[in-house]
Amino acid sequence: MTARFFRGEISWDAYAEAAGVVAPPGIDPPEPRYNIPPMSWVPVIRPRLHHQPGREVVLMLWSLVPMWWTKPLAEKNWTSFNARTEEIEDSPTFRGAYRYRRCLVPASGFFVWSGAKDKRVPFAIGLTDRDWFAFAGIWETWGHDGGEIDTFAILTTAANDLVAAHGSRMPVILAPEDFDAWLAPPGGKDCADPYPAAAMTEWPADPAVGNIRNQGAHLIERG
Repeated sequence: MTARFFRGEISWDAYAEAAGVVAPPGIDPPEPRYNIPPMSWVPVIRPRLHHQPGREVVLMLWSLVPMWWTKPLAEKNWTSFNARTEEIEDSPTFRGAYRYRRCLVPASGFFVWSGAKDKRVPFAIGLTDRDWFAFAGIWETWGHDGGEIDTFAILTTAANDLVAAHGSRMPVILAPEDFDAWLAPPGGKDCADPYPAAAMTEWPADPAVGNIRNQGAHLIERG
């Protein structure tokens, strides 16, 4: 399960170079956040709508709400911030978004917890060769009471050897060369294989990350 991640500073030039993002004039890039939990508003990269060229960064709610959900959001009683790759094509919640509405979720790393239940400690996990990367995501527009919001989920897969020391699942991390294939509609490349463990690194995180109200680069500083 991926229940917390972090994103450092990313410039519009970096977004454009890696993912073909069209930078909005006069608007600063999203600020870094070092402790992002589900139900947060998160910048997500998607193809521009209405057949416009390029891609855009859009704020979306991290917990996908399917378009068929008609009750208030507070009454939604199941989790949908992660989507298991093995089940996604058969899931009423995720299958439409998986086929037609894919996105990239910029990140610098994610958190895992290890140890006995009452003594669990956090670790940060990132890549060895890049300051930021992208999770494979899917998104949906949910409408209720005359309004609309965009929501998304992060795909997960079986853990590689590094992450398996902490748990059985990990987010699907996309290599830059797979961005186009993942986003290609409908039903682009599945990209479900675990990211190579040899290209990833881990280090102890500040225990304060356990409280979602805590923010700051100190949460991921290496000792």
